[in-house]
Parts: sequence; structure tokens; C-alpha cells
Amino acid sequence: MTFDNGREFSWHEKLAENLDCNTYFAKPYHSWERGLNENHNGLLRQFFPKRMALDNVSEKEAFRATDLMNNRPRKCLGYKTPFKVFAKMTGKDYFLNGSVALMG
Repeated sequence: MTFDNGREFSWHEKLAENLDCNTYFAKPYHSWERGLNENHNGLLRQFFPKRMALDNVSEKEAFRATDLMNNRPRKCLGYKTPFKVFAKMTGKDYFLNGSVALMG
């Protein structure tokens, strides 16, 4: 899992331990080192254009966007949805309440 250098990722070691995965940090201003993240940002912009004030986005709208993204088939996942792949890999088939956007 690759992060940017924001303070919000100070818990990366705990996340790596809980998910049993390696974590990495991209170099500052090297967005191409986080290609999947940049692609994901593009998908989010289908719902929230780049210059849109996010202060006006309701929780319901944000949950709807992540739900649609989690249930959108992805070529890189063999045209499965991120939600289905997550459920199969973790054995947890539960409703995420739109609070997490899975990436695929």
C-alpha cells in the first residue's frame, strides 16, 4: 500500500500490521508513484468536479459516490467489483455503509 506524505497516514504501521501488508511512501510531488490513487481521484471527479466546494457535499452524497465506485466493475479485477473482490479475499461480505472507497 502506497501513501503520500500527509499526517493522516501516521498510523501506517498499525494498518500494515492489521492488514498483513507492506506500506510505502511516495516521494513528494511524484504523483505517478501513486498511479492507482491518481486514477481513483479521476473516478471521484465524476461525482465531484475538481473545483467543486466539498463543504456542500452531504454525507449521503459521499456515501452514494463510494457505493457506486465500490460496485463498479474494473478491468484490472477481471471485471469484478472492488466490493466483491474485497468480500472474497477477506471472507467478510458486509455493508460498508459507504465510508470506505475500495480501490481496484
